[in-house]
Amino acid sequence: MTDKKRLLEKSRATFKLAEKQLKHLIETHPDYFPLYTENGKWKHGGEAWTNWCEGFLSGQLWLIYEQNGDPYFREKAEHYSRLIEHRKTDTNVHDLGFLFWSTWKRWYDLTGDEAINKVIIQAGQTAGSRFREKGQYLPSFVAPESCFIDIMMNIGIIFYAAQETGDEDLLRRVTQHCLTTRRYLVRGDGSTSHEGLFNTETGEFIRQSTHQGWRDDSSWARGLTWALYGFGTAYKFSGDARFLQTAELCAQYYIEHTPDHGVPPNDWSETNPEDPYESSAAAIAATALLQLAELTGDPVRAKFYHNYALNILDTLTEPEFVAFNDEGYEGILKHGMYHQRKGLGVNESVMWGEFFFLEALSKVIAHVSE
Repeated sequence: MTDKKRLLEKSRATFKLAEKQLKHLIETHPDYFPLYTENGKWKHGGEAWTNWCEGFLSGQLWLIYEQNGDPYFREKAEHYSRLIEHRKTDTNVHDLGFLFWSTWKRWYDLTGDEAINKVIIQAGQTAGSRFREKGQYLPSFVAPESCFIDIMMNIGIIFYAAQETGDEDLLRRVTQHCLTTRRYLVRGDGSTSHEGLFNTETGEFIRQSTHQGWRDDSSWARGLTWALYGFGTAYKFSGDARFLQTAELCAQYYIEHTPDHGVPPNDWSETNPEDPYESSAAAIAATALLQLAELTGDPVRAKFYHNYALNILDTLTEPEFVAFNDEGYEGILKHGMYHQRKGLGVNESVMWGEFFFLEALSKVIAHVSE
């Protein structure tokens, strides 16, 4: 059983470290949006692959401001949020939820400013405009025939835009994308495929594939946690019990296949992985399970999900994973993984891992402090 008082202390210590590390980053490399560290440093010339992480820096600044109320972090959070405003009409990526939900939505929740809300709605409408009627899915940035499990983390902003504007067709599109993903990318045992490929002429599903997992038929850990969080979010907005069922199925797979410490490898199917940890997947799972504990109607499962999430965070807040004592290391959460196949950000800190780790810890601080 996790010692909640000790976890609360470690969570607050992690936020203190985050203040220090983020301040160093934004003052050393102003207006720079990193994805992953290289040898513990954020600034380097490594490949980006795609443009999806710009929201996680300002998202962390908002989370820090929510904890400490320091005007410095509020000003920087607003500044870095404004730097990505132009992306609200970017139709080239599937990641506008990552960009705007972690930044502008937190800003709006704090202020209630309708001008801020309009930016969020525009981003959600843009994301929904990518929908393909033939196949009934939102395509990934890779190609029109490609549907990523990651997109489930971006459906919240589309649901939001549809509900805020009363746009029934936008609501239909995002709902259908979730159902298509549920049918073709989530397997019967709760594992997930990274990618589904469709015939763009007919909409027919062709096969499952992967860019970041071990094999096409294996289960890439971060992809499954995107589904775990994303289907919970879909249920939160829609009330459709099928999405809650899917989130719980993904949770079951994660829990059954992950070591007792709660941190998975990059892919559960890979034999003897060189790097045993994918801490960003664990951080996403923790915050997703805390959400699922609030959503499930079963009090026994709710308690189980909550306690398992605390177990993950108890592990992640130890010095093995948090850079409390690592001189010169610029990240917060160690042992993350960006793209193992490309050799990018392997066993490093990654921006989304930092963000979802702090998001999960902020939930712990709010809950345990009540």
